[in-house]
Formats: sequence, structure tokens, C-alpha cells
Amino acid sequence: MSEAAQASAAPAKPKPFFELNVVQVRHWNDNLFSFRLERPESFRFRSGEFVMIGLEVDGKPLVRAYSVVSPFWEEELEFYSIIAPDGKLTPRLKKIQEGDTVLMGKKPTGTLVLDALAPGRNLYMLSTGTGVAPFASLIRDPETYEKFEKVVLTHTCRTNAELAYGQDVVKRTLEDPLIGEEAQEKLIHFQSVTQEEGEHKGRITTLIENGELFRAIGVDEFHPEQDRIMICGSEYMLKDLKEMAESRGFIEGSNAAPGQFVIEKAFVG
Repeated sequence: MSEAAQASAAPAKPKPFFELNVVQVRHWNDNLFSFRLERPESFRFRSGEFVMIGLEVDGKPLVRAYSVVSPFWEEELEFYSIIAPDGKLTPRLKKIQEGDTVLMGKKPTGTLVLDALAPGRNLYMLSTGTGVAPFASLIRDPETYEKFEKVVLTHTCRTNAELAYGQDVVKRTLEDPLIGEEAQEKLIHFQSVTQEEGEHKGRITTLIENGELFRAIGVDEFHPEQDRIMICGSEYMLKDLKEMAESRGFIEGSNAAPGQFVIEKAFVG
């Protein structure tokens, strides 16, 4: 058989990315937007995981890590993004419209999953900016409410306007026919801003250290015996909260060895 015939007879190499249609795009302000993609029937993920998302640019895939915002049971896949002015992908991605094609990796992964945490009483999801994305999926997972008595979502942004996406997700959660009743009983939503006046003002690290977070929601301060912590946000926030957790006796967990807190490093840098 000739080389040409052998090449034509060889099975086609599987593509590393799904090519998915954009179903919806919503711009929350000049710098933040969310978009929904059709969901392949074969795609499965755990709440809190991320995938690679991007576009084909000059014949090559340009992709970055994005948490899946939608719950695992939903028919479409939702993602939330900030526009990085000097970034290569997001200035292009912000221009997508319904009917356009977006690339999505086939292998979800990540550490912000319930399997990475040991059993506990209260679950704290600490987020800044678009770090709220993985928690938007987790607060709509029935297992979250089966495992924990209280589920506390904190979201800190620079301005009140930047809190809008988290507010919308929480509203949808409380109204959801599948988990709305449990969420109304167990979910606590705490918000703060750093550059404007708001109901609460300050970095989440400060509000933990001075006790304002705990006073506001009416619970005791962190304790490793009963509390479990998930952290997603800026590099400095991750560093500070990891040090804070470890100084209070919390042990970092992973998929292989569940612990008392987990952080997501995939979005740093």
C-alpha cells in the first residue's frame, strides 16, 4: 500500500476541542460578560470544575481556563468572564454573538469540588471578582445542601455594579424548582466592595480578621472541626486566605486527599 493510501486509511485523529454554538451573550458592564453555549451530549463535569475555552485565531486555538458556571444538570453551559485590556483572548471573546462558534476543551478538571473536602457542618465559598464563577455552579448542586447545614457565599468586588452577576445567580438559585427550597433555608450571601460605599466595605480578608463577616451572618468564627472553605479569586487573595486558613489549623485538600480547605490556582497569572 502506498504512503498516500496508508494515510487516507488511517483513522482521523480526534479533535481536542468541541466546536460549540453560542446560544446567548450578556454584557453586565464594559468589563464583564457571560455567555451560554450549546452542551454536547457526551460532556460531563463536577460542580466547581473548569474547562479550556477559546477561539480559533490564525488557524490555532487560543484558549484559557474558565469555570463552568451552570449546574451539572442544565442543558446549556454558561461561563463568566472579565475583559483583560491587554489580554490576547478576552478582547476577542467579548465580541462573540449568538450563532458564533467557541472552542471548549473536552476534559474538565479542578480542585474546587466537593470531593476535595472532608465532611463538615458549614461550607464557606470565598470569592473575589469573577472568582464567583465556580461557586455559581456549586450553589445549584443538590449535593452541596445534602452535605452542609450552612452554605455561605461571599463575593467581594471593587464596585457595587460588579456584584450584579453574583446577585443574579443567587436569585436564580433561590427561585430554582430543584434546589430553591433548600437554598432558601441554608444559603447565605455576603457581599462587600472595596472602592465604594456598600452594605459591607473592605477586602474579605479584612472582614474575616476583624470579625465583621461572622457578625453579619450570625455565626462563630472559622474552626477546622466544623467549617470547610473554598477560595477563588486574585493571586493576592489566594495567598492571604491560604495563610489565614493554615494559621487557624485548616489542612489543604485535593481530589486525592480531602481536607478542610481548597483553592483554585488555575486562573492565577
